Amino acid sequence: MTRAVSRGAARAAKLDQTCADAVGVARSALSEVDPDHVGEHLSAIAEGERVVTHFFDCRLPGYRGWRWAVTVTRVSRSRHVTVSEAALLPGPDALLAPKWVPWQERLRPGDLGVGDLLPTGADDERLVPGYVQSDDPAVEEVSWELGLGRPRVMSCEGRADTAQRWYEGDRGPDAAISVGAPRAARCGGCGFYLPLAGSMRQSFGVCANMYATDDGQVVSVDHGCGAHSEVLTEQGVGAVDELPTVYDDSEVEEVH
Repeated sequence: MTRAVSRGAARAAKLDQTCADAVGVARSALSEVDPDHVGEHLSAIAEGERVVTHFFDCRLPGYRGWRWAVTVTRVSRSRHVTVSEAALLPGPDALLAPKWVPWQERLRPGDLGVGDLLPTGADDERLVPGYVQSDDPAVEEVSWELGLGRPRVMSCEGRADTAQRWYEGDRGPDAAISVGAPRAARCGGCGFYLPLAGSMRQSFGVCANMYATDDGQVVSVDHGCGAHSEVLTEQGVGAVDELPTVYDDSEVEEVH
């Protein structure tokens, strides 16, 4: 099925020669601009019937590729050309500012500072209304027993993203301190390991060893460090070699 197109809509605007020749009139519209910032005339294009836009090179510092655009027109059967508007517009090769990104999408973990407020959007996919079943048996059990509730709780997707972030972070199995620890010194078998509740319990807990670098932090069950509660029991007290005594001869005072 073909759609009829009017002859006027299909026809491209014809360049009005009188308006196209009015380069001086168009340039006069930029009289308030520093003359050093207005370059040569670049082109003229038809915008409509007896409407033409003239483009001039822009020499403003920092506006490479931009153009001064001045639109002129005239009434029918008159050769008097007048200016409609003037503007600074980007050309095909203009330098443009990066696309604006909403602040919610610019935020990164760790950006929150002291005194900062970070509102959570009503449609945050990491959360679901608290009255909706959380799909976490442990949460449902506590809610039923105590009658406590929150406006929103973490969704399944939100918990999965959190688990992935924690596992790949500085307290996962690939952290330097974990790789350098004895193979058997994993958090899941440490007496100072406090498992989290709910669906996170199988994979994460909190370190409660005051001497460990991860004290008070969430660690993965297969994370590890040298402060494991059973590391001496497994390796034996003599596992750490004693260093030989070293003397600094330069500090020895010779006695006769």
